[in-house]
Amino acid sequence: MSLQSLGLTYEQERVYRYLLRTRTTDPDTAEAELGLPGLRLVLEELRALGVVDAGLVPLPPAAAVDLLVRLRVERTSRELARLDSAFDVVRELAEEARQGRPVELVERIQDKAQVNHRIHTMLGRFETMNAKVLARTEASDESARRRQRQLAEGLVSRTLVSTAALDQSDQLAYARHWHALGDVHRVMSEPFGRMLIVDRRLAFVRLDPGRPESDTLQIAQPGIVAALVDLFEQLWVRATDLDRLDLSATEAAVLRTLSEHGKDESAARELNISLRKYRAHVAALMTRLGAATRFQAALRAKERGWL
Repeated sequence: MSLQSLGLTYEQERVYRYLLRTRTTDPDTAEAELGLPGLRLVLEELRALGVVDAGLVPLPPAAAVDLLVRLRVERTSRELARLDSAFDVVRELAEEARQGRPVELVERIQDKAQVNHRIHTMLGRFETMNAKVLARTEASDESARRRQRQLAEGLVSRTLVSTAALDQSDQLAYARHWHALGDVHRVMSEPFGRMLIVDRRLAFVRLDPGRPESDTLQIAQPGIVAALVDLFEQLWVRATDLDRLDLSATEAAVLRTLSEHGKDESAARELNISLRKYRAHVAALMTRLGAATRFQAALRAKERGWL
């Protein structure tokens, strides 16, 4: 079986097999022996895939095949998602047939429940961009589970929230929870309008950005959606990654007691909070630090200069 069936080109497979056989670390030697003038470019492609490292050491065959299979599955999943979006056209055509007129490319929705229903049923198949003031919003358990499944299956999701909202501990914990699951969060202090962009083809915005209870516009007009995507990208570049935020006063106190006390009970008493709340703060800190144990959390906190 050829590795080309797993996504490698003919030249990439030749180079990978050559490196496996010879363990050569000199590109010039490899280029001469293979008679492949563009070998350096092929090597860069293999490095980008992760099949070869910077020292020209190839992945072992089992690991390489596993990697290529996973990459192929991811590409296939994205392609299936795009093909699945073709059914949106079916729904649009059916709606035109039912109404006897073209479906509106910009539609005003007054009912908040209807807005939420549309958002939850149309939520992105391969990408979402979300700009909102608060990190935590009303959502059913089923909606949250569905969102988590989508992220696990490769959905690219970015969420922009207001810095001021994260002064509330529950908002910050919620943002970090989803950030850890793959819904990448950034924060910014300057004001911005709420928007949700689904698969770069559909957008939801407030009719009046200054009024939280104003009607919502559902926009399918390609030019407007493209302009909103560009606006979101500009905001995203200026925003700060959630992992780079400094510790809050509460987090700093919890981290200090974590390093000074052997028992949670004594640490919670010093901070004058319940044991349950103290442990919730510790768990949130460990998630933020990407630590599996408290010892690892302390080490990583020291690396960041937090201790």
